[in-house]
Amino acid sequence: MKIKGSVVRKASILVLGLVLAFFAGTSFYQSRRLKEPVVMGPGVSRVLSLSRYFPKIKGSINDVHVYFLEGKEPGGTVCVLGGTHPEEPSARLAAWLLVENAVVEKGRLIVILSANRSATTVTRLGGAYPPDYTIETPWGNQTFRMGDRWSNPLDQWPDPEVYMHYPTRQELAYVDIRNLNRTWPGRPNGTLTEKTCYAMTRLFIQEKVDIVIDLHEAELQYPVISTIVAHPKGEELAAMAAMVISGTEGFNIGMEYSPEALRGLSHREIGDNTPAISLLFESPEPFLDATRGRTDRALLLEGKDDFIVKAGKHGLLFEKIDETGWPIDKRVGRHCSTLAVVLELWSELYPERAVIVEKIPRYAELLEKGTGWFFTDPSHASSDKIRYE
Repeated sequence: MKIKGSVVRKASILVLGLVLAFFAGTSFYQSRRLKEPVVMGPGVSRVLSLSRYFPKIKGSINDVHVYFLEGKEPGGTVCVLGGTHPEEPSARLAAWLLVENAVVEKGRLIVILSANRSATTVTRLGGAYPPDYTIETPWGNQTFRMGDRWSNPLDQWPDPEVYMHYPTRQELAYVDIRNLNRTWPGRPNGTLTEKTCYAMTRLFIQEKVDIVIDLHEAELQYPVISTIVAHPKGEELAAMAAMVISGTEGFNIGMEYSPEALRGLSHREIGDNTPAISLLFESPEPFLDATRGRTDRALLLEGKDDFIVKAGKHGLLFEKIDETGWPIDKRVGRHCSTLAVVLELWSELYPERAVIVEKIPRYAELLEKGTGWFFTDPSHASSDKIRYE
């Protein structure tokens, strides 16, 4: 009887394990293949694949769309990267609003929504992240993949015991071999993440990009927050933008210098290895803080957490937070207004390389109407105007 009872118990555990594995596997499968529709606005003139600039990534998960918004008048070129770290959603959403709303009068705006698409198909292991989140719109809801900081291990594995950055050979955390913001400028015979950076580096050079803007979010316990991180070539532009924004847009933002001793980051390597000025924007995201409470969709979108508020009262944060939190509309709005001001200042300083863009939603508008107000209903758009990320 004891043997029979043991067999039954083991069989029950096995069946329970198989059931859990089935439901978990189904969730992972659906999340990885969730289609995110992009309705291209009137400003989008053409869409290319990233592999056009480096054919070796053709057909890979990171052979992403490159959206071109081109004005009638020639001018300069600015490239905006969203989705470098897909666990930082306001960065992707701000870029999304550009593709669906912005109209270029002079020069060109190039936008990549999913700079590391592989990282959008997985969430942080052991982090209890939701697989996706939903933005409410006037016509319904639109769902986006949540994502992680690193490329999906299903797309790039194994990690080395020691990651040596190319070409400087600086030692970085082993897992950062899958971090798109630690593998610039990339290399043609490297990993998927390195090849992705290499392809974008080729894009910046071939398209004669003047400024590359990499959008990010940071935890409130991280000192580089609510700021523009600038390569030496862009320090004057970033400092002017910070002053103008703090005086006119309804929020404060600082400026940080790109450290020369830390390698692999976009704000350093793009500026060093291409003619472009490289800037990185950071907005606050309480969802990423180690002292957070429940890691759910509400925290992701509302940015409210009692534990983080308490940490602030003890002086453990580098950005303020109160019971109103840091909602997604505020974070997206900061990115959009910061971008708009940078473009305006650049166009004033260098009129022959101006990039004049209309209909970028600003901070005040996003607080008033919400992010979802600026999305277009894909069910009412013609098929030739829709792309999927």
